[in-house]
Amino acid sequence: MKKCLLLIAILIVSQSNILKAQSLIIGPDTVCVNQPIQLSTNDTNQSSYYWGFCSGSLNEIPTWPPPVGTNEGNNFGFHIPANIDIVEDSGLYYGFVVNSETTEFLRLNYGNSLANTPSVTNFGNLNNGLPINPTSLFILKDSFSHNWYIFVSGGFTQATSQLGRIDFGPHLSNPLPNIANFGNYAHVLNGPKGIFVGEGSGSHWWGYVVNHNTNELIQLDFSFNVSNTPLMYDLGAGFTLSFPTDLAAIKDNNNWYMFVTNEGNNTVTQLFLGTDLDTATAGLAASAGPISNGLGLTSSTSFNFRIDIPSSISVTKDCGNIFAYITDSTTNQLIGIQMDLFPGSPSASSYSAVDYNNVGAMNHPSGISTILRDGDNLFGFVCNAGDSTLTEIEFKQCTNSSIPSYSEVNPPAFSYDTEGVYNVYFVINQGLPTMQVQCKTITVIAPPPIYMNDDTTICQGDTIKIHVVSDQADSIVWSAASNIDTTNLFSDSVKVYPNFNTAYGVTIYYPYGCIVDTTLRVNVINVTADAGLDRYIIDGATTVLGGPNTSSGNYTYLWTPYVYLSDSAVPNPAAYPPTNQTYYLTVTAQGNGYQCTAKDTVNVFVNCADIVLPNAFAPNSENAATAIFGILNKEIAQLNYFRIFDRWGVQVYETTNPLQGWDGTFNGQPEPVGVYVWEADAFCASGKEIKKSGNVTLLR
Repeated sequence: MKKCLLLIAILIVSQSNILKAQSLIIGPDTVCVNQPIQLSTNDTNQSSYYWGFCSGSLNEIPTWPPPVGTNEGNNFGFHIPANIDIVEDSGLYYGFVVNSETTEFLRLNYGNSLANTPSVTNFGNLNNGLPINPTSLFILKDSFSHNWYIFVSGGFTQATSQLGRIDFGPHLSNPLPNIANFGNYAHVLNGPKGIFVGEGSGSHWWGYVVNHNTNELIQLDFSFNVSNTPLMYDLGAGFTLSFPTDLAAIKDNNNWYMFVTNEGNNTVTQLFLGTDLDTATAGLAASAGPISNGLGLTSSTSFNFRIDIPSSISVTKDCGNIFAYITDSTTNQLIGIQMDLFPGSPSASSYSAVDYNNVGAMNHPSGISTILRDGDNLFGFVCNAGDSTLTEIEFKQCTNSSIPSYSEVNPPAFSYDTEGVYNVYFVINQGLPTMQVQCKTITVIAPPPIYMNDDTTICQGDTIKIHVVSDQADSIVWSAASNIDTTNLFSDSVKVYPNFNTAYGVTIYYPYGCIVDTTLRVNVINVTADAGLDRYIIDGATTVLGGPNTSSGNYTYLWTPYVYLSDSAVPNPAAYPPTNQTYYLTVTAQGNGYQCTAKDTVNVFVNCADIVLPNAFAPNSENAATAIFGILNKEIAQLNYFRIFDRWGVQVYETTNPLQGWDGTFNGQPEPVGVYVWEADAFCASGKEIKKSGNVTLLR
């Protein structure tokens, strides 16, 4: 019905500009999951660039996601639609549909994206110029005049069969297109289905349709102007056609091919025309079967589907490959076929096929459009005669790339997070006559088995050997991080001695392009013990041990010796040694498989140069330390006297034993609350005499 990838001129500018001899994309073919991929191009002086790293693809690869189908309902004015096609013009997308029942011509206005829901322009029968009961349409842009034309065939019998051309001028947005009805020249048309028009050699325009009723191939001769009324020639029925339902054509490697679906024997006929569209100079040949499963199977390829009354076919070139899509009007199935075309005998062609079953609730599908790329997604549309609905078919871009796309010449490194086959879509000079397109397939595999240390923990100052081993690796390279044995950077094990938490990077290279970058983390436990500065205290005084640099948190602390300390298991105990004393602090961090310690010391020097007493006491206190008022010195060698007087000068207590103190009584009776005066005369162990007096408050 159409579908030669729209127009030769457009193909030359776009998809047929995919370079095969010289690749535009430089980069690996096989990588591992999460491997950084750096792509580049040698063509670095162009006006625009576009990289799609996870672009949709038509490749019939088992791991490739199938198309997503959506039935968009019957709100588009369809009345038993017979055919549909889509096209892009000046950044806007359009679809065109012919209604068989009502003889109407419709335009679907998608705007700037085929993902939009289209508005509809119903041109009616174009002043009765549209062929009655239209069956097929084909969209074409003249490479010389740059005008748009849509050819329409129609009619169920020879008497009603006609061919027409709708002229849109420079833009498909034209609200008032003209139509020319060519009628049925020499009465050669008889139920025409499928139409194709293209430019042959010498700027000569040719077209083809197939007669459903008589199994004949009809040639259209437009001479040197596609806007001429064509001459029509009946090429006969010798092309293995059997009640043909649609026709599509494509040019590949300078050779022309046509494909015809046949409902009479459930086959697809391939016609090889050679290098020109004129059958007078081309060796026209035909084969029925290499695509069908039930009848005429002449190749060794076996397809897991059955074509049962095929209704339409579309042929598309994308990313340098050729694909055909067939709808089945009985089973409502969609068949996708990837083709490798060869000149000469059509049976030498190679095909691989996928049965997508019913995509998007197709209901007696009657026409399928070209599969058209819109950025990183591809769209096709099917019109359904069964319920007059529209089915959208979308080959979506994937979401497995760390960066979906990029619009400058040098893209950043990216990666794929899942195994599979991914399509990179690269465009230079989008929309310009110098536009070039190329696709690159990147296979992403799971990394081979790798055996390595778990992340580990060591104490600061220790050395550990870490290793990474993979039997399939070509080479292993460690990054030259801090505190690493650089003499072994190219071996599978290396010694490290970090001073702080460090992730050591290692790159593993495999022979098939896979590169694995991974890290092995070594956590460092840094334990610090700070017992504090050496200090001097007065005999009988108390000092707090420990400095500010001791590690705090989930650590254990141990002070030794344990004597004259408030607590030996805290970072800052109180110490009250009677004589000079050295204390040792041990700080320990302990976990799964490690125990790290640090030690420090502090000297406490005791100076017997004064009498040390508290300034208050409470005899009724439950705390023995505050219930007795006595000398705190530990270095008193001789106490001549220690006396206490009340406010009237009456002596209420006296002792010569430095270890004894006053309990707040006199003659067995508690003394009242108040201020008392004390005086003492003593000799230190060093022989120094100390005399001192002072006040103390008795509390109850």
